[in-house]
Amino acid sequence: MEISSVIAAAQAYVTRQYESHPSPVLVYHNLVHTSQVVQAADQIAAYYRLSDADHLVVMLAAWFHDMGYLEGERNRHEASGADAVLSFAKEHNLPDDMARAAADCILATHIPQQPKNLLEQIVCDADLFHLGSKEFSKRNKLLRSEAELATGNKISGAEWTRTSIHFLESHQYHTAYCRTLLNSQKEENLEKLKIKLEEKQREAMEEKSGKAPAEKKAENAGKDEKKKPGVETMFRTTGTNHIRLSSMADSKANIMISVNSIIISVLLSVLLRKLEDYPSFTLPAIIFLATCVTTIVFAVLATRPNVTSGRFTEEDIKNKKSNLLFFGNFHKMSYPEYEEGMETIIKNPDYLYSNMIHDIYNLGVVLGRKYRLLRLAYNTFMFGIVASVIAFTVAAIFFNAKS
Repeated sequence: MEISSVIAAAQAYVTRQYESHPSPVLVYHNLVHTSQVVQAADQIAAYYRLSDADHLVVMLAAWFHDMGYLEGERNRHEASGADAVLSFAKEHNLPDDMARAAADCILATHIPQQPKNLLEQIVCDADLFHLGSKEFSKRNKLLRSEAELATGNKISGAEWTRTSIHFLESHQYHTAYCRTLLNSQKEENLEKLKIKLEEKQREAMEEKSGKAPAEKKAENAGKDEKKKPGVETMFRTTGTNHIRLSSMADSKANIMISVNSIIISVLLSVLLRKLEDYPSFTLPAIIFLATCVTTIVFAVLATRPNVTSGRFTEEDIKNKKSNLLFFGNFHKMSYPEYEEGMETIIKNPDYLYSNMIHDIYNLGVVLGRKYRLLRLAYNTFMFGIVASVIAFTVAAIFFNAKS
């Protein structure tokens, strides 16, 4: 069985089906989308170096996964696609287990996706590959147009954006390859949708207030109101970046703690018991142990939380000295006290922005301290390991290994 010839036959068959059954409704689930899924599936499969048989299963599933749309079976298009690939496999005398595996891959793309093995995971991720690409916005608009054509109902921009946000938040890539490659862009796409939804909700509120576009434009001319979306985006992006950097710092510190804890455990359980027989290794062992302990201390300091008072006074609110957006300033207060303080800053936009600026500044200060300590931990580990290796080498070469 020639794998490439079977894939070529599947491509020719699916292409003929789309060309012979043109549908004005399928502006998204068309041959373009199928070709993109095939390309993505081939890319992911190449990374995992699948066998020829498994590669064929994935490619067949990618070509046939949306065939059900040609038959008008939107609600059960996966089942129709599975039937189509089974028929194709039978015509080309493919093994039953291979045909069944391709059909299962197609069935696994049903939302919510629940793939049971690597091949199904690859096809599922290929089907939604665009969620983590720069093509997402364009493809999402086509999907909205198709949904409107299929149902005959107009879908409002806010409603579709809300649905898209929910879908992206609930979706996760199944293969480690796609998580690494696409998650960052997917988060960026999600953030853009949230900003878009906020803008649409704000426009709806303005329209509900009865102001005509011309009136709103005249009223906002020369005011800072025009800058608010950009300012809010800046605050949101900066805060998100700070939190991500903090999470990265914590992860790096945890790595240092884990690695050095393991080293210390091995050192205490194995090497120290041998020092009576190998006294020349005593100093290198002490250097090694001191390096690990010092590294752990710096890593723990980098992740250790600070304890704050957890309270603010009415005077702090009036003088704009308290940041109510940071939990450390209110975690010991009663809810009515906190609610009153929050209502005060909500009514005062300047105070609100002041709190947000203060919050970002505090995050930056904490980040600076974390990364300073983390740098010390990594430097200590690096130089300590080098010194320990040199010490062990000198002891082994220039001193008697055994007393």
